[in-house]
Amino acid sequence: MVHRKKLVIGVFGFGVVGEGLYRILQQTPSLHAEIKKACIKHPGKKRNAPQELFTANKNELLNDEEINVIVEVIDDADAAFEIVKTALLNGKAVVSASKKMIAEHLTEILELQRETNLPFLCESAACASIPVIRNLEEYYDNDLLHSIMAIANGSTNFILTKMFQEKLDFTEALLLAQQLGFAESNPKLDVEGYDALNKWTILLAHAYGIVTRPEKLVFTGIQNISLSDASVATERSYEIKLVNHAVKLLNGKVAAFVLPQFVEKTSHLAFVRNEYNGVVIESGFADKQFFYGKGAGSLPTGSAVLSDISALRYGYKYEYKKLYYNTPLELTHDFYVKVYVSFDELKTIHKDEFEWIEEWHGGQERSYLVGVIYFDKLAKSTWWKENGVSLIVMPEGIIEEIDTRNVKKRSLELAGLR
Repeated sequence: MVHRKKLVIGVFGFGVVGEGLYRILQQTPSLHAEIKKACIKHPGKKRNAPQELFTANKNELLNDEEINVIVEVIDDADAAFEIVKTALLNGKAVVSASKKMIAEHLTEILELQRETNLPFLCESAACASIPVIRNLEEYYDNDLLHSIMAIANGSTNFILTKMFQEKLDFTEALLLAQQLGFAESNPKLDVEGYDALNKWTILLAHAYGIVTRPEKLVFTGIQNISLSDASVATERSYEIKLVNHAVKLLNGKVAAFVLPQFVEKTSHLAFVRNEYNGVVIESGFADKQFFYGKGAGSLPTGSAVLSDISALRYGYKYEYKKLYYNTPLELTHDFYVKVYVSFDELKTIHKDEFEWIEEWHGGQERSYLVGVIYFDKLAKSTWWKENGVSLIVMPEGIIEEIDTRNVKKRSLELAGLR
């Protein structure tokens, strides 16, 4: 019989996720887990739990020998890391939902796990209710893992859904998302791609053994997507999604980015609407597998935290097989990508950076072009996310190599760009 230990939990943070966890634990007595104390910033604030549950003193949790699990669900990344570090060094397992903290301190967290041999689980920090980390850890060897495409941010997906379904412009869709609680009053982390980027930093470690910092990845959000971009997509039977995209190339390295992308209406990701998340994993033998679930909200995120807590009863921890038992893969910018770029003024476009331009449409509400660019040039420049320029990856996306001997480039003069 497998031993299941009783879990005594200390929670840091009692906002949407913390309260969601509290409510879920009340409804699952079979888990044999209880919250002994919750550390909060404002003890005088009225909450839907007994007052004696709360404290403002973090040491009441971190130094309590009876508490064997710390659940950390706060917004402050630096404070969250100090909590995680102290908890692990004090012999406590940790469950975290703080994707920014994990992304920024991944190297230190990995070192702490090796030093203490204690679990640090963070399923809720990736795609809320979707168990993508556990699947990447347990079922996919990186030699067979071809690609991952994910919609990992529910707020941006909600906004894009409203732009397509109800023809709202970006500002109107964002306001609606804020009114419904799917976007924060300061939505920058979501709409400019930072949240999806932090999640991608975490997932790349579990998928390919790649340990990197967020600023090393190429990304942008949906802040410059216009209604005219949505119209072009509709004309071509596409939808626009903010996509976390990683592909293992023929040279054994990994292309990875977080960018808006056209997806065909028949694709799995086109099915993912509103605040939902979706992940498509393609491997050597299993072909494509699709994971779908709510990417935001109290109970979906709380359920992922609960799943990690449940796994701790059996001593589960991430083994990071791709990092420690295989040869970790490397990120590369040595590939090409086909992109759509819309703009108001031609002078904002660095057209000389394109290998070739296949389409050019001017004189409409917004001008746009479709062309192929070497990804390293994209990584080293910022023009494509400034001055209202909108860059969207085409459905075919990544091109591993081009044979310039056989490619007849369309000259910029013929394309009407000079």
